[in-house]
Amino acid sequence: RRYSRHLIIPDVGMDGQKRLKNAKVLCVGAGGLGSPALMYLAAAGVGTLGIVEFDEVDESNLQRQIIHSQA
Repeated sequence: RRYSRHLIIPDVGMDGQKRLKNAKVLCVGAGGLGSPALMYLAAAGVGTLGIVEFDEVDESNLQRQIIHSQA
């Protein structure tokens, strides 16, 4: 099961995981801090992620943005 480790945590359990699935999070900035935060929120099972980012991905940014890579 994908979230089996979350389900065995007493303070999370099935109810907590359902709350995460129904949660909506808006992340302002997807750079050095926002990109890992988005990855962890998605991995935790947050149902809806919104991203606000006005910068463009550049080769000089790739070392700190883990959700992007070179094509």
